[in-house]
Amino acid sequence: MPFARTVNGDVDVSDLGTMYCHDHIYCVPALWKEKGQDDFLLDSPEKSKAELDLFKAAGGTTIYDATAIDYGRDVGVVKRIANEAGVTIIATAGFNKSIMWPAKIPGRDVTFQAWIDSMSRADIRAHVTGEVETGMDGTDIRGGVVKFGTGYNTMNTSEIKIMRGVLDAHKETGAPIHSHTEMGTMALEQMDIVNEERVDPRYLTIAHLDRNPDPWTHRKVAETGAFMSFDGITRAKYHSEDVRTRCILDLVRWGHEDQVMIGGDIARRTMFASYGEGGLGMGFILDKWRPRFIEEAGEAGFDGAALLHKFFVVNPQKAFAFREG
Repeated sequence: MPFARTVNGDVDVSDLGTMYCHDHIYCVPALWKEKGQDDFLLDSPEKSKAELDLFKAAGGTTIYDATAIDYGRDVGVVKRIANEAGVTIIATAGFNKSIMWPAKIPGRDVTFQAWIDSMSRADIRAHVTGEVETGMDGTDIRGGVVKFGTGYNTMNTSEIKIMRGVLDAHKETGAPIHSHTEMGTMALEQMDIVNEERVDPRYLTIAHLDRNPDPWTHRKVAETGAFMSFDGITRAKYHSEDVRTRCILDLVRWGHEDQVMIGGDIARRTMFASYGEGGLGMGFILDKWRPRFIEEAGEAGFDGAALLHKFFVVNPQKAFAFREG
């Protein structure tokens, strides 16, 4: 039976329910703390729990928390407040991106970059495998996804080493894979390495592709079989909302509706409703964006409700399942 690994253990994928495929709940990224970038510090368990309450009230069941160790992960806090809210969480093993690595590792007099430089590809595989099979951050809470990331139109040697080590960890554990792309760039270059490593792209979800609303790139990524995370909803500073909808519907027209998923990637206090900054919050996508998408999809001749059932329920059951065998 296909299973997903949550912070409370393994569950049948059919139990995931309505799912956001990429979000952040509680995290204190070391780099942003050092730089005094307070908007990125989601450091109140009570306020973060209130956001989970909004998600649950809107009909949400499960969230993939894409917070890796270099982005201020605290799986103990996340597990506690998620259980209080009655929300299922899938946590992240692996790493985010090299822009975060000049910061010192909390509690240690060494930077993430120095630590990563000291590791071989085999060391990275062993570390990430341990996070999936044993536990993270000194706990017995296991990661349900392995993650790597690249920069804005860049992929440096450290990120490539991390990527290959994470792909090795996938081969060893069967864990699904998540990749960060900065502003939706380097997705196809990531796929080149995935193919070199002979990893099946159907176990990979690529994030932030809606930051780069290029239909040709989206189609080429989709043709690999990878899942696509559309997680920039409300970011009008990048594109108006209708651009994202058109990109999604283009993928549906090309036959790729089984590869699209939706998330919020809320990672700022000003985007949360409960941190006192007036943000839209974790309930917004299900409460407000969902009916808008249904209306716009209907105007374009599609059954928007049926599509969203795939994006929120059916597709995550495949994307977050461990490889069998």
